Amino acid sequence: MAVYKKTYRPYEGGLTAPLTRFLVIPRYAFEELHRSRFLTFFFLATYIYPLICALIIYVQHNASALSLLGVQGANRLISINVVFFMGFLGWQSMLALFLAAFAGPGQISPDLANNALSLYLARPFSRLEYVLGKISVLVILLSLMTWIPGLLLFSLQGYLEGWDWMTANARLASGIFLGAWVWIIVLSLLALALSAWVKWKPAAGALMFGVFFVAAGFGATVNAVQRTKWGHLLNISNLIGSVWVELFQGANKTTSGTVFFRVPEGQELPLWCCCSALAALCAVCLYMLARKIRGAEVVR
Repeated sequence: MAVYKKTYRPYEGGLTAPLTRFLVIPRYAFEELHRSRFLTFFFLATYIYPLICALIIYVQHNASALSLLGVQGANRLISINVVFFMGFLGWQSMLALFLAAFAGPGQISPDLANNALSLYLARPFSRLEYVLGKISVLVILLSLMTWIPGLLLFSLQGYLEGWDWMTANARLASGIFLGAWVWIIVLSLLALALSAWVKWKPAAGALMFGVFFVAAGFGATVNAVQRTKWGHLLNISNLIGSVWVELFQGANKTTSGTVFFRVPEGQELPLWCCCSALAALCAVCLYMLARKIRGAEVVR
């Protein structure tokens, strides 16, 4: 409009609080994800296994249900112990990988492909807030799949078993919470980094699986050729499994992990090596994001 008309007026409405400004991004991102029927049905399907686990816990503490089913010695059939909860976390985390592979690549790549990133950063919105907003989408979804239902199952078992059981098995609750957060952080950063560097969403999703399975195969080849165990440093699921075994069991190890996150016996790596490798992976992902999340892109 012409300046001399003086009809322009700046925005005088209320501003979002700086601490919660990044939540504007997930608010609209969830609306976009909700339009995908496949993601909606897949997310709802991830609650089938938690419901089955809750039913198992309830039936084991219900005498009338046991007599109706004619099950004797059900406590010996399925034990609610570290194997039960670690298996639950492993199964839900494997489903979380599929969800992140489908939902993660669409977080940043459309903004870069359409040169929309400068519109975000032209407002009172920093690069850190942009990344926090994007990563919070995956963090919320993956939390609803992993540690939140896991702690609900632990609470149900503790309510039916008694306070003494909860205090004696408090390590299971901390293992579910901390173990899930380790997986969520690694998975979310990796999904955003690949989304920022690969603008085609199907390719970014396929690359997510490639990072896990191809790298794991290459690490197994290194172990076979060199007759060593250090090739497991390239296997992200092995690293996560090693951390989980320590969180759930500590020094008294009775199992070597769970599905998809199993550590081969006799090939365990030191815990500090696993944590260092995961921290290095997160640092590389943050560096990749820092290189791409900019207000302007210089094309040579």
